[in-house]
Amino acid sequence: MAKTKLLIVTHEMSPFLELTKIAEITRQLPQAMQEKGFEIRILMPKFGNINERRNRLHEVIRLSGMNIVIDDTDNPLIIKVASIPAARMQVYFLDNEEYFHRKHVFNDAKGKFFEDNDERSIFFCIGALETVKKLGWAPDIVHCHGWMSALIPVYIKTNYKNDPTFKNSKVVYSVYDKSFEGNLNPTFSKKALMANMVAKDTKAFEKGDSESLQIGAITHADAVVLASENTDDAVLKFVKDSNKPILAYNLTDDFENFYNFYEEISNDELVSVA
Repeated sequence: MAKTKLLIVTHEMSPFLELTKIAEITRQLPQAMQEKGFEIRILMPKFGNINERRNRLHEVIRLSGMNIVIDDTDNPLIIKVASIPAARMQVYFLDNEEYFHRKHVFNDAKGKFFEDNDERSIFFCIGALETVKKLGWAPDIVHCHGWMSALIPVYIKTNYKNDPTFKNSKVVYSVYDKSFEGNLNPTFSKKALMANMVAKDTKAFEKGDSESLQIGAITHADAVVLASENTDDAVLKFVKDSNKPILAYNLTDDFENFYNFYEEISNDELVSVA
């Protein structure tokens, strides 16, 4: 029997970048699933404060060289990789000089939210999907963690829905606590549109705040994980009203509940809402 293929998309992971509890979950969860027989791939941005030498990152030439177009501008994508020897796992890092070579992650030295965080998110989501295509690896489950991955569900259910790499993928989105204050650029939902998409596909993202990004991701996901004890009331209501499979907040040592949830999702013929 073929192994279940699980793709983890996250903006942070221990030990490379630790901002919130997402980093701990995205470190432990894939290892637990690998130990249960899953085949794992992990993708995250290569932020400037991730030490390449200490973490032994090196470029993957065969995957690098693509350009991600955002707002009619070509943005080169460089792929790097690092191993976690204790877990026998590899993590792929998406790099771009303009978007990620900074000392700070989401806010500048004065605490101001970067004005181009919208484009950084778009670049990361499209780049992640294009990288997986180039790997020639079709995931059974794509599990998205953190607001930077919020566009992944809508892209898979629209622009990539007939792509052999993703046409059979089930998308899971983890809902965490409110992840940032303020709003992304007002043109975020328009910039996010890819060639085969229409305005209504990203309409849920129009406000560009934390709540709308979560709701936009949930709208197009096949299943939802409540990953925090305290979920925003409006988001929680939207999740419950969506009638999608839900994994309630419960972090067990062996992640057995995630294993069962993944198996249930991958074996069931879930109806796409896209």
